[in-house]
Amino acid sequence: MSKNINAIDELNRKILELTTLYEITKKLGSSLNLESILNSTMDILANKMGMKRGTLTVLDRETKELKIEVAHGLTREEKERGRYKIGEGITGKVLETGEPLIIPDIGKEPKFLNKTKSRGDIKKSNISFICVPVKVHNDVVGALSVDKLFSENVSFEEDVRLLTIIASVIGQAIKINQIVEKERQELIDENIYLKQELKTKYRLKNVIGNSEKMLAVYDAVERVSKSNATVLLRGESGTGKELIARAVHYNSPRADQPFIKVNCGAIPETLLESELFGHEKGAFTGAIQPRIGRFELADKGAIFLDEIGDISLQMQVKLLRVLQERKFERLGGAKTISVNIRIIAATNRNLEKAVEAGAFREDLYYRLNVVPIFMPSLRERREDIPLLIDYFLKRLNRE
Repeated sequence: MSKNINAIDELNRKILELTTLYEITKKLGSSLNLESILNSTMDILANKMGMKRGTLTVLDRETKELKIEVAHGLTREEKERGRYKIGEGITGKVLETGEPLIIPDIGKEPKFLNKTKSRGDIKKSNISFICVPVKVHNDVVGALSVDKLFSENVSFEEDVRLLTIIASVIGQAIKINQIVEKERQELIDENIYLKQELKTKYRLKNVIGNSEKMLAVYDAVERVSKSNATVLLRGESGTGKELIARAVHYNSPRADQPFIKVNCGAIPETLLESELFGHEKGAFTGAIQPRIGRFELADKGAIFLDEIGDISLQMQVKLLRVLQERKFERLGGAKTISVNIRIIAATNRNLEKAVEAGAFREDLYYRLNVVPIFMPSLRERREDIPLLIDYFLKRLNRE
């Protein structure tokens, strides 16, 4: 009879262990927010193992100090007090040796420091303490510890085995988090580098030309860059309107934000609205998922509307609202979206004649023509031709 009871108890314990491991591994795989999933792990240990308190201490490589990263059953002040040097107390010893330690009765263990001072509500003689190392590969990076109520009849071997497995899973989660954080920081650094490269590339001193007409362009760019005013670039195709549009943006306070280009003349009329404003799922045949439009992508930065003179009157009405209110709705959507953007437009058309002919809205023209910059053709700045020849020859030699 007693054997059957013991077998049932053992089976129940195994089921509890498997359930605990399943819930913890499921939680650890559900998010990349390490602090959140580790706090959830502590809650699971409290519910499944009868843990009164628990901590995960992690080694700070710079200070060579262990500090509590997540805890269950501790106040913020108690958590802050939980700092250990390598080899100090039970937790520090586990980190130093890489081996688990069990204190059946912390009241009888002088090495137990109780630095957190979190056990005032229970007699020390009633508490057992189990601490296991957390490893990434063979490198000890921290320690997982739990408080349990002491009992003479309790064997700690199973608890140590289970906690060691859990600590191994936590170690893998920490490793993944370190990889993700490293890649995230590399992307941030690369982004900063590329933005700086763009700022350097589009400095006005890198634009070729010192003719009187180009000096007037540079002067206009310097004046308008520091403001949020809408800019309209005028000139024939090939005069460098996009280059100057980028110079306006990358020399402005918005330089670290997106610069989004839209060639209005190259996008079919039926697709232009979706391209600019985005669309919701089901907005039209083939819209199987929502899509963010160019205006949303340019939020806090600038949008460059090239060949603005080619858009239809119907689209001009919708564009006018964005210029006036900086608000719009996605195609097929009802939610109004607000954006903080600078608008830079360009055209090779005579918009004044288009307005007279009724092909371009007069109110939109005045909204766009806040700061006009006229780009001279090469025949209007012949003195720049030697400089351009020299530039292209040097570039060809580099290639």
